[in-house]
Amino acid sequence: MPRRLLVILEPMRISEIFYSVQGEGSLTGVPSVFVRTSGCNLRCTWCDTPYASWSPEGPEMSLDAILAEVLRHPTRHVVVTGGEPMVAKGIHEFLLQLRDAGKHITIETAGTVLPSPVTIDLASLSPKLANSVPSTEKAGAAWATRHDQTRLQPAVLRAWLEQSRDFQLKFVISNEADLHEAQRVVTAIGIPVPPEKILLMPEGTSMEIMRTRYDLLVNACLTHGYRLSPRLHIELFGNTRGT
Repeated sequence: MPRRLLVILEPMRISEIFYSVQGEGSLTGVPSVFVRTSGCNLRCTWCDTPYASWSPEGPEMSLDAILAEVLRHPTRHVVVTGGEPMVAKGIHEFLLQLRDAGKHITIETAGTVLPSPVTIDLASLSPKLANSVPSTEKAGAAWATRHDQTRLQPAVLRAWLEQSRDFQLKFVISNEADLHEAQRVVTAIGIPVPPEKILLMPEGTSMEIMRTRYDLLVNACLTHGYRLSPRLHIELFGNTRGT
């Protein structure tokens, strides 16, 4: 009889799993289970989930336990986020489990790591602009340099766009310089990107700050055909965990 290969699945470090409505992007408002992996290869200065990036925390969970928690909730939509989920141990095997379970999979990534061979439904790519670079005082010289040198990977972004069933490019914008940089990033990808796939999000963790960005973003969307992406979860719940 042929031997069966024994595959040992490594546990994943999980920051949090929660059920909420999607707050950003083309699926805004859709009830979704969020699986937030812990750990990141970048250090965005304005990161709103430092507990999954700057100071990763959370238990190691088996893939079966994570899937069981996902299946408790009455939705087919699952959002795998971080931190940076593409650096998580077992990510490819977990995505395959979600696919086998018939789930609609969104993966939220900075687009600095090549895509998984597992087919996903929506690649939510958030390339990091210069406004994300942390100061040496905040992150240390090594992390500040590493972040700045690796935050943009046009060839990797192109691979995601070419492989994905659907995609969106989300840019965090605080001023006009950010907008111009985002346009340069899209050009550097090297393939045509429909303008409605380019989503502009206001930088900020409060409605007061985000409202100061809307005039710039709305004008850019009307001029270029981009899509405005408010951050619904901030409006509904504030900048709080588990939302």
